[in-house]
Amino acid sequence: MNSLSRRTALKTIALSSGAVALAPNLLLPGNSPQKRLGVALVGLGYYSTDLLAPALQQTKHCHLAGIVTGTPSKAESWSKKYNIPDKNIYNYENFDDIADNPDIDVIYVVLPPSMHCEYSIRAANAGKHVWCEKPMAITEEECQRMIDACKKNKRSLAIGYRLQHEPNTQEYMRIVRQKLLGEVNYVNCAAGYRDNRTNHWKQKKEMGGGALYDMGVYPIQGARLGSAMEPTAVVSAETSTTRPEIYKNGLDETAVARLEFPGGVFADIKTSFGENINFLDIECEKGDINMKPFSAYAGVKGKSPLGEINHPYRVPWQQVKQMDDDALAIMGGKPMLVPGEEGQRDIRIVEAIYKAAESGQTVKL
Repeated sequence: MNSLSRRTALKTIALSSGAVALAPNLLLPGNSPQKRLGVALVGLGYYSTDLLAPALQQTKHCHLAGIVTGTPSKAESWSKKYNIPDKNIYNYENFDDIADNPDIDVIYVVLPPSMHCEYSIRAANAGKHVWCEKPMAITEEECQRMIDACKKNKRSLAIGYRLQHEPNTQEYMRIVRQKLLGEVNYVNCAAGYRDNRTNHWKQKKEMGGGALYDMGVYPIQGARLGSAMEPTAVVSAETSTTRPEIYKNGLDETAVARLEFPGGVFADIKTSFGENINFLDIECEKGDINMKPFSAYAGVKGKSPLGEINHPYRVPWQQVKQMDDDALAIMGGKPMLVPGEEGQRDIRIVEAIYKAAESGQTVKL
């Protein structure tokens, strides 16, 4: 497929999927097409400030309705910038009062991973739908508690894997799932960047720091989505650091692992806070799919024997698409594209990688 036809196909897919997603919402009694869900962001760090809040100014089916922050100066500046009324501004002490606020439909948890479980459960108990950033939690057990809380309260739970909403990612997934290049033989995937901070939560083990939790879910996703299979074992793994003064007490600056999939297919993955790396190579029977970068905010692109994979867009389009997709799913009573179970699968693998690295043994999944 040539470049022009590839772009046409991607646009057609995007338009048709949008129409399908929108149709159920139009049929809901008393729910007009203009209905937009109110979203409250919990945690106003970089991701909320630079990406989610700007994206919520572009979304069609949800909007920034409230915030939760422990910093009064942030509350004041966000209120002015986004015209957020005082009644929709919360701190961590009065967070549970959000249950009584009809302006808030969704609570988006954008906190350090060690806090994801607590605030996702509290959000569900407050009767709100929950969107939670990756990594979903620290342990598989925490993930299950989050899933159970949302099911108990009959609220949806989505994990913020923006890439699964992204058209170039969806295209390489389609090629693999439909076996357009035959069977997958091998996957190689890496994601990382040079992080020179010394006192961020990513450098604190107790808060869910380390490269594997934060960036590691990207190559894990790349291996899983790129093979269209679930791993059966972590064959080997190793964690390391070149800066022990920053990554202390065994905290990983870099992690590598080999995953085994059914049929004798292997994937090598790498993640790091010490190296700028971002690629996904999928070796198939009839040729390779090469995505580089495969997880960048500014865009994902690649190529295969079938043609170019490159639907261009600007920041923060990925986050706009993700939140609109999830809002439409909620309004239409449809399953979330990336439910809690998807985040839980990755955390199960993260825990197994750490176990394999510590023991030097293969860990079955």
